Amino acid sequence: MANLTGMKAYQQKAKSDGYSQIPSAGSPSYSEAWALVEAARRMAVAIENYLRQEDTLTPKAREILREPLRLNWRLWTIFQAELINSLDDENSPMLPEIRTNMLTLCQFVDKHTTQALADPTPDNLAVLIDINRNIASGLLENPEAEQTSTQTDHNAMKAFNKSDGTQATETPEPAPPTSISEEV
Repeated sequence: MANLTGMKAYQQKAKSDGYSQIPSAGSPSYSEAWALVEAARRMAVAIENYLRQEDTLTPKAREILREPLRLNWRLWTIFQAELINSLDDENSPMLPEIRTNMLTLCQFVDKHTTQALADPTPDNLAVLIDINRNIASGLLENPEAEQTSTQTDHNAMKAFNKSDGTQATETPEPAPPTSISEEV
């Protein structure tokens, strides 16, 4: 009960902080996609606010772009840490070439972000917005494949158990994924 109350408080706080939609628990791919879309949205809003400034060369105007850049950089640092930690995990579902490609992309985001922090421009942020949106799109496609795979494995296990003559244990069907708003 305390967890439910805590989650509701978190959701209310997140909505008051400007988050467009909170992902539901239980789907890491959707949570990661949501975080990427939210970071992209914040960078896009920052570009709009930056372009409204009379003098875009002032420190105040440049800080408008730096804040969401730092947020995006922290997000990608988390991804990079998780990818590095999964290198030794033999049970990781991620294919090695995908992990390698993602780590390479993390390095690019790192390098590009440090350059963008030194010289924050809308063009520098636009590159990161595009990357976030593309990776989020891939993550949103992937859970459906995982769900199909899980469902197929579940059905195969039920059939195996029944053909073996053993008691088939019923497990709950995986819940269908909920949609994430693409308001970016």
